[in-house]
Amino acid sequence: MTHFLQDILRQPEELQRALDYLSGAGQSALQGAAATVRSARHVYLTGIGSSWHAALSVAPLFYQAARPVYLLDASELLQFATLPPEAVVIAISRSGRSLEIVNLLAKARARRAIVIGITNSSDGTLAREAQIAIVVPTKVDHAISVNTYSTLAAAAGALASATSGSFDANFAASLLASIAETEPRIADWRKQIADSAWFTPGKFTYFLGRGGSMGSCHEARLLWEEGAKSPATAMGTGSFRHGPQEIVNGDARFGLWIDAQRMREQDLSVARDLRRLGASLLLIGHDLPERSAGLVFQLPAVPPDWQFLIDVIPAQLAAEYLARLQGVDCDSFRLCSYIVDGEFGLMNEEVATRTKGS
Repeated sequence: MTHFLQDILRQPEELQRALDYLSGAGQSALQGAAATVRSARHVYLTGIGSSWHAALSVAPLFYQAARPVYLLDASELLQFATLPPEAVVIAISRSGRSLEIVNLLAKARARRAIVIGITNSSDGTLAREAQIAIVVPTKVDHAISVNTYSTLAAAAGALASATSGSFDANFAASLLASIAETEPRIADWRKQIADSAWFTPGKFTYFLGRGGSMGSCHEARLLWEEGAKSPATAMGTGSFRHGPQEIVNGDARFGLWIDAQRMREQDLSVARDLRRLGASLLLIGHDLPERSAGLVFQLPAVPPDWQFLIDVIPAQLAAEYLARLQGVDCDSFRLCSYIVDGEFGLMNEEVATRTKGS
């Protein structure tokens, strides 16, 4: 069994621990952060890598509560934005030591901005230097961010909900109930994957989603690239309908997230058209028509706008399976450092040294 798969399988346990923390020992930091966001005129939501995808997932929770945030990834926020004085920056980072996050802390200090750090590492720069730190207790993943992704998304979502006054012990209990229902489904999802022709070699991959599932969609793309070492594309389902559909043919495979409440029938119509055009189709959502795709992952019911908490798990399982199918090592990075702490080039130090002069 790969380390990647081991990390995926323990995800329900880690999510439960994160929510127990957020509704218990972490309540003081969470409510303090929520009060700070409520009082701020300008709020930025940021991260880099998989942490950025967590930000994409939770931004709709802020928007729907009429609490707009500026959504920029940490590199763009660092290099191409000027922070207004006394702004609030919500920075998401599993290690808290990525170069962009560290430099963003200095930029925030210079502009008298308040930083709310959401991280898994108590000894990282973000946890140590943020004015408010929400440190989610999570066992570190072997390589690819799995539990450190989903627990940070849970914490950032809890902050968004707490800002509007909707996160409490009862709400946390409803999320825990959905997670408990997810755990026994993982074995069924793995069997579906093993029996599916969706993974036929030689196809290019697109992931499409909306709302909170936009983060899951982009995280799936990253898992494809980090884990299976295969290129993929991710974008909004609405945007895809405005031109990119010209690429659809029998060589295409699509993963499509269906929101339980919004644009459901419209997106199921997109799914039908993709199949008519010969594409292989994977659907993820709650109470989906069983024959709506070649591969259908049925999610348990989850509180509205929180589907992202569990809907990335089938995509994680799919990426791990594809890596094994292709004979690719999903437990190590060929080029990338576990923590990116420099701004030049693409290769980690070991690879750069080995290929120097070539």
